[in-house]
Amino acid sequence: LQTRMQSLQPDPKAQYRSVYEALKKMVLTEGLWRPLRGINVTMLGAGPAHAMYFACYEKMKKSLSDIFQQGGNSHLANGIAGSVATLLHDAVMNPAEVVKQRLQMFNSPYTSVLGCVRAVQRTEGFGAFYRSYTTQLTMNVPFQAIHFITYELLQEHLNPRREYNPRSHIVAGAVAGAVAAAATTPLDVCKTLLNTQENTALSSLNIRGHLSGMANAFSTVYQLGGLPGFFKGVQARVIYQMPSTAIAWSVYEFFKYFLTKHAPEKRT
Repeated sequence: LQTRMQSLQPDPKAQYRSVYEALKKMVLTEGLWRPLRGINVTMLGAGPAHAMYFACYEKMKKSLSDIFQQGGNSHLANGIAGSVATLLHDAVMNPAEVVKQRLQMFNSPYTSVLGCVRAVQRTEGFGAFYRSYTTQLTMNVPFQAIHFITYELLQEHLNPRREYNPRSHIVAGAVAGAVAAAATTPLDVCKTLLNTQENTALSSLNIRGHLSGMANAFSTVYQLGGLPGFFKGVQARVIYQMPSTAIAWSVYEFFKYFLTKHAPEKRT
């Protein structure tokens, strides 16, 4: 839904006024499973990406907190750790994101993940999978900084003893995701344009070849949609990120609690 609603010049059959209308129209005209297209490539990349993401975050958070605030919780350390962890995460997820969004576009010419990978590689080269990498980093570094700082700040109030508390992890994760998602939507719109290379939008501005670079993406979005164009799909993005970050944090905190609890028992 987010990919479709961020389209700058959508097909008349794929113009939506709300998330509910988009979901209803997609299911009725394209089938029940159409909204889940691209889930396989997302799952393939999410495992290793998140493993590196949280491992890097924990290690850097601990090391930097000892430097900035000995024995305490430093928000600056949390923000830096989250930003650096994003570099590893996005290096894995960027190609998966390109394939996913191309599959999700209305009337996508691609029928499978492998077919999409082969077609993009053949016609645009390997660089196409990282065309939006700098834009994605520019988006995700502030996203993760806001996300982690907000999460840790809420944990201080909801769970000051930092115990395993599923309710606090879910609430803090959801709110942190919503705040970060809304703040970084303009960059996400640019990232979607670079990933999908929306033909109708580029043709209307007589852009030949492939659009590359964050500056070009910003200029194109502004020319086609003005300032409101940078917030296309913000509702879908927030609705998507809230459960996503809530689930990620609650699952992560559970395994962190489970593994650290059982480690001493095994050594004994």
